[in-house]
Amino acid sequence: MNQSEKKIYFASDAHLGLSIYEDRKVAERRLTRWMDSIKPSCKALYFVGDMFDYWFEYKYVVPKGFVRFIGKIAEFIDEGIPVYLYTGNHDIWMFGYFQDELGATIREQDTIEEFDGKRFYIGHGDGLGDPSLSFRFLRAFFRNKACQAMYKWIHPDVTMPFGLSWSKFNRKKKQGNEAEQYMGEEREFLVQFAKRHRKENKIDFYIFGHRHILLDLPIEEESRVIILGDWITNFTYAEWNGSTLELKRYTE
Repeated sequence: MNQSEKKIYFASDAHLGLSIYEDRKVAERRLTRWMDSIKPSCKALYFVGDMFDYWFEYKYVVPKGFVRFIGKIAEFIDEGIPVYLYTGNHDIWMFGYFQDELGATIREQDTIEEFDGKRFYIGHGDGLGDPSLSFRFLRAFFRNKACQAMYKWIHPDVTMPFGLSWSKFNRKKKQGNEAEQYMGEEREFLVQFAKRHRKENKIDFYIFGHRHILLDLPIEEESRVIILGDWITNFTYAEWNGSTLELKRYTE
């Protein structure tokens, strides 16, 4: 397959390490098998946040596990396929390991990219109009550089269990919550953000993670909002073939 025929792929929200997995390695292997399946046709791979349920790097220490996924990222990059990792609200704390050891590109902010003459707004989606004041406070707290520096002074054997327990508590709290389902065009804050942003910016596709729902919604002036689903229950991704963007489900 020549370069002009290759595709760009987008996925998000695998939450590797999540406590609800019966076998965390099974979930990781499924994700890496998908990566193997797309590699021959892949021009670039975008992971749009929360690929880990909790990730915090120290100067000389990174979280235990995830070696299959991390190794697969290295394999892609070694074969000349760029991999982009956007930080989400669960894996904010990427401080250099993926860049220095693997050669991946870390995106701490949303970006606007152009592919084949089309403009893509890409970001995890947390913080873009979310009405929850508590979430916005915690997001600002977790991203504060001084707070991150102080947190690093705590031993990893304390911070890792704390981070995973915090994630588990929040996931249990959300179970059955109406906000876990599609809430309709007028109530989805990512859709509303895209509509506001589109009034002043020529964007063809908005690509988000975070919400764990599958959405492909046309908005004004031939623009579309794509929410990627997840790799917990949906196993979904988006594929750009140079002319069309399509949401797909990985099946084995």
